[in-house]
Amino acid sequence: MESMLHFSRRIKLSIVFFAVVISGYVVVHLVASLGGVPQEFNEARLQGALIAQNIVDLSNKSASDLGKINELDRQRNFNEALALTTQVIAQSQEIRNQAVALSSEIEKMTRSLSGIGSDEARQAALESITSRLALISRLINYSASLENLLSVLRNRFAGAPSSHTKVQGMIDQINAEVTAINSFNNQAVQAMERFDALIK
Repeated sequence: MESMLHFSRRIKLSIVFFAVVISGYVVVHLVASLGGVPQEFNEARLQGALIAQNIVDLSNKSASDLGKINELDRQRNFNEALALTTQVIAQSQEIRNQAVALSSEIEKMTRSLSGIGSDEARQAALESITSRLALISRLINYSASLENLLSVLRNRFAGAPSSHTKVQGMIDQINAEVTAINSFNNQAVQAMERFDALIK
């Protein structure tokens, strides 16, 4: 009898436990339908913001390094210039890897947009996603220009003739892409700040 009573209590506790779990599940989804935010979106936005900032930092560093390379080129210090160029090549590969990672987080954000209850908040989130996509687009241009420049610099430092004006023009183009990358990242951040204000 005592064991049956103990067994009955365990059943009751199990029922209470599952009732709490189910209630929690319902509450979470009810909140989402009333203006909450899917967990997948929150996780992806945070990870995407970290990756985007890393891209910005790396692209800014490479732009700074290109300025140093240009100065070394003017001083005809080709050995140091070539060594720094090799480092920039490694940085450009890391930036491409980060761009792929950012694309994955953007995909997750886009997939979970429909779970955002507020229309205005959803629009702000969409604007942030659009800015991140624009950032990646400029990053593609940046990577292509950087590869062309590094090829020219390698040939130049190896002794092949190359126009200094051409090199300077390519550096200016890359700097313009870096400026655009920074700008689109700022726009994405501002859109998410509006998003946060709307879901409070």
